[in-house]
Amino acid sequence: MSHTTQDKTKLLSRVRRLRGQMDAIERALLADAGCGEVMHLVAAVRGAIGGLSHELIEHHLRSHLLEGETDNTARAQAAEEVLTVLRTYVK
Repeated sequence: MSHTTQDKTKLLSRVRRLRGQMDAIERALLADAGCGEVMHLVAAVRGAIGGLSHELIEHHLRSHLLEGETDNTARAQAAEEVLTVLRTYVK
């Protein structure tokens, strides 16, 4: 069973909080909020996305590289998946 399936409720809660934070940015822009307030809201979303990404990557590494997979091909594929995400993440 995939770690995203096992942690579905927790992950969906994070996504819903992110959606709420994005809605807050939209409301602030519509209300002509000051740039400081909007930047603060955007920074909060960025932090939340970072936290979600960290959690997903950590669980992927633990599930597929450290604990779960015994097949070296599957481990190599899991490692390549993480590397692909990290290449995009650090751009």
